[in-house]
Amino acid sequence: MQEVFTNILHDVDMAKAASRLKALREAAGISQRELARQIGERQSNIQFWENAGRVPRSDVLAPMAKALGVTVEELLGEPKPKRVAKPGGKLGQVFESVSRLPRRQQQKVIEMAEGFLSLHQVSANGH
Repeated sequence: MQEVFTNILHDVDMAKAASRLKALREAAGISQRELARQIGERQSNIQFWENAGRVPRSDVLAPMAKALGVTVEELLGEPKPKRVAKPGGKLGQVFESVSRLPRRQQQKVIEMAEGFLSLHQVSANGH
């Protein structure tokens, strides 16, 4: 029974992979032939990956994702990574500069910022 269930799940995963690759390619508005040309593969390989539901070789994933305008994670069926909003303006520039400091100096900046925030929160609460 376990083997039958595993085979069913495997078939479902392969069908999802096939439809995902085809859907991503179509959403990008390119043919199998054009995708193959962009990534340096044969069109028959693209057709095989789509029809068989096989994941392309690892050396093909990054170029394929780039050609399709998606991440490798999306190509493999993972959810699209959420964008983290970064502060803009002067604060963003300061954070970027701090991120290039050695860890020890970053920790000192964090401690100073936390101290400042603690003081600000106390004065804002009227204590």
